[in-house]
Amino acid sequence: MSDGYYKTKESVDQYIKLAEGHHGGALIERLKGMLQANSSLLEIGSGPGTDWEILNETFETTGSDFSSEFLSRLIVKHPKAQFLELDATTLSTDQKFDGIYSNKVMHHLNDMELKVSVKRQHEILNPQGIICHSFWTGEDSEIFKGLFVNYHSESSLHSFFDNYFEILLLEYYAEFENEDSVFMIGRKK
Repeated sequence: MSDGYYKTKESVDQYIKLAEGHHGGALIERLKGMLQANSSLLEIGSGPGTDWEILNETFETTGSDFSSEFLSRLIVKHPKAQFLELDATTLSTDQKFDGIYSNKVMHHLNDMELKVSVKRQHEILNPQGIICHSFWTGEDSEIFKGLFVNYHSESSLHSFFDNYFEILLLEYYAEFENEDSVFMIGRKK
C-alpha cells in the first residue's frame, strides 16, 4: 500500500487540508438506489470521515482505515461508532456486511493486492451484497506525491471484478477534470 504516508500527524493534516470540500456525496446517492436503508455497510479507507458521516445517515456504517492516526481521530470525533483497523487488501474481519464502499482508496493497491481484496470483499459480503468503489481513470500506475496510484479503466475493472460481482453500474465522472474518475456498483454473484 502507501508506505506509511497516512501514518504521521503531519501527513494526515496535509491530506485533510487537500481533501477539504471533496466527498463522495453524489456516489453515495447512487448507492442509496441499490442498497436498502439501514443495511450494514463497511467503508474501506474512512480517512477524515467525511464520506462516513454521509453514509452513516442512511446505513449502519462501520468505518475502517489502515492508518492509526486517522482511526484515533475518528474515534474521538465519533465515540459511539464502530471503526476497524483494516488493510484494504486483506480485510481481516469476521464481520459480514450488506455493502462495501470506498472512495478513491482501492487505487492504492497494486494489481495483485486488488485481486486479493476483491476476493476478500466477496467473502465478507452477505448474499446479494453490494459494492461501490471509485478510482482514478487511466492506464498504468505511478508514485504521486509519495503514494502508489494504480489507474483503472472500464475494461480493467471488469477484469478484476467480473468473477465475483455482477457489475450493475460503471460510469466515468469528473472530480477535477472531465472523466478523470470512474465508479462502479456491483452485486455479489
